[in-house]
Amino acid sequence: MAAMVRLHRQTDQIVEESYRRKNEAENQREREFLSSLKIQAWFRGSRTRSYITHLNHSANVIQRRWRGYLGRRYFRVLVKNSVLIMKLNHYNEKATKIQKMWRGYYVRKYVFNYHSRKRYLEALQIKNEIVRSELEEYAEQQEQIAHKKMEEEEAKRREHQARKYHYLISTEVIPGIFNSPFLPYPSEKEYILRSVKPLVHKKKYPDQDPYDPVCRSYDLPKPKQLPPLSQKPQGPFRDPADVQKQRYKPFQQTLRVSTSFTALEEARQTMKAEEWVTRLNDNIFVPFSRKDQKYEPMLHTTSQYGHLPFGTRFYREEFLDKHVVSKPFKTLVPPIPIFDKLNDTYSQGQV
Repeated sequence: MAAMVRLHRQTDQIVEESYRRKNEAENQREREFLSSLKIQAWFRGSRTRSYITHLNHSANVIQRRWRGYLGRRYFRVLVKNSVLIMKLNHYNEKATKIQKMWRGYYVRKYVFNYHSRKRYLEALQIKNEIVRSELEEYAEQQEQIAHKKMEEEEAKRREHQARKYHYLISTEVIPGIFNSPFLPYPSEKEYILRSVKPLVHKKKYPDQDPYDPVCRSYDLPKPKQLPPLSQKPQGPFRDPADVQKQRYKPFQQTLRVSTSFTALEEARQTMKAEEWVTRLNDNIFVPFSRKDQKYEPMLHTTSQYGHLPFGTRFYREEFLDKHVVSKPFKTLVPPIPIFDKLNDTYSQGQV
């Protein structure tokens, strides 16, 4: 009984102690939750950074292997082309030497022959005289044709002028200005005016004027009964300026004129540019796991002369003008032009 009374007296103290411990546990729970949250964030960040470091190392290895393969392939092609060019230059030199020796032998034996050259020059002189005489005859013919054409044009001009001034002709009552009564006979222009007809000008009618929208032909058949007018007046009841603007509106351009002639090439260039943007290995991969260490780019990505676009420029573009093709052999001794013109037409001054 005494113990029960003692416990009953300590009831308030026990309740207060339990509330205090509960509040203390609640405060510790929030701090423990934030601590565990920090530990989890730190652990997950460390794991993510480690994974990104692994990906960076793997990407560097793949890029190094791929660029090494491209460099070796390009070097093999370069060596192959260099060897081919060296062979072609060697063969060209040998062929030039053979041509030089053969042409020297041929010229010494057949070309520089005094008697044959003398006979050729004599025949050439005779042929030049013949050609000169033919050219003089041709020049005389052309001069006669030009003179005849000039006379015909002058006659047409005089006839047109006479028809234009036909009203100045003399009549039986009144003499003209070219038929003076103080002269024994009329002038030459009077006879020309009598021999031609007067010049008649074409009449211009109002319905033939294409620039006046008001002028219309009034000779058209008119209906017996006019059609009824609509709610809104049409046709001649409009403003003359609007009618003229509607009638003489400019022509619309065709699709070929309005669009660019090189639209297809421009579209292809745009597609190539878009394809270039979406590639994966064009942007430089910059790691961000270790900020204290400076990123060192690779040898194939940067250079003092600029970026080297491996895998795009050197293997996708074609330069047909730079391809190694078989060129004709170069000649060392130039030919003699006068002997290449045998049996042709010359003048005496060219021999």
